[in-house]
Amino acid sequence: MSGTVVVGLDVGGTSTRAVAYDLTGARRGEGRGGGGNPTSHGADRAAAELLAALRATLAHVDPTRVRAGTIGLAGAGRLLADPQARAAFDGAWSAAGLRCPYTVHGDALVAYASGTAAPDGTVLIAGTGAIAAQVRDLRLDRVADGHGWLLGDAGSGFWLGREAVRRLLADLDRAQPPGDLATRVLAELTGSPEVAPRPRATADAVVQSVTGRAPVELARLAPLVVAAARAGEPTGVALVAEAAARLAESASRIRPVGAIDPVVLGGGLLTGDTPLGDAVRAELARRWPDAPLRTAGDGAAAAAWLAARELPEVTDPAALHALLVPGSALG
Repeated sequence: MSGTVVVGLDVGGTSTRAVAYDLTGARRGEGRGGGGNPTSHGADRAAAELLAALRATLAHVDPTRVRAGTIGLAGAGRLLADPQARAAFDGAWSAAGLRCPYTVHGDALVAYASGTAAPDGTVLIAGTGAIAAQVRDLRLDRVADGHGWLLGDAGSGFWLGREAVRRLLADLDRAQPPGDLATRVLAELTGSPEVAPRPRATADAVVQSVTGRAPVELARLAPLVVAAARAGEPTGVALVAEAAARLAESASRIRPVGAIDPVVLGGGLLTGDTPLGDAVRAELARRWPDAPLRTAGDGAAAAAWLAARELPEVTDPAALHALLVPGSALG
């Protein structure tokens, strides 16, 4: 089995990472490229970055040994439905010397697989946006939220940033001195922590700063909220608690009461050592006390495992998962 190689790719808006493993768990290659999401960068540029990552990964691997591959990608359905994008990715795959088929899975499924080999469970992701998904037999079954900044993404980085600005505006409306978090948000948005003699003028400057940029840029304020919560600042603590409740509520839309299968936490706000991650874990443990909580890990390795588990010679996918995906758990 050691002669067989599988390839996995974790394709994001800012970077693309590829890995190659044999079925003993030995890593045979790794490569990186720039942002490879065709929705963000267009089909041709995305495919070029995919090819760059693949060529680096296969620099010391005979491509004919590669039997299967998986690409993890946000908006996978759009790639599969877009003939131009799919043709561009097919061309990159072929140009790398690969003759085996590849599958495309959404980033939520890959995040789930990077945390556990269990075929059924839930993944909850909070980064710039937020989404929850129920997994059945390692396929996405039901999805909650992920509706974007305008209609959803409750508890996300965008949500935290927007709510912090709303709290600041409420203080200004009341002519109250902004608290510590609000003062930091004010300085970030206007360049000064000072409130004008007429608070309404400061409020107008805040609104102009926010509306003059892409809405999703509010997510860059999320680290201020997280830092404030870590320091015990009341508004930061309250916002983190509300975000955790909203994320858990999204999961509850698709996850049955009393479920004991694992929950995998993904996204920068939940995988790092953050107050939001701690609050979400506590909330999930309260709602599903018997469910294992896992943390998403290496997405490219998880994609490689998803490819490998379909091969007929892989008779124990869970054991292979433990070899391929660092820090993962069988439960």
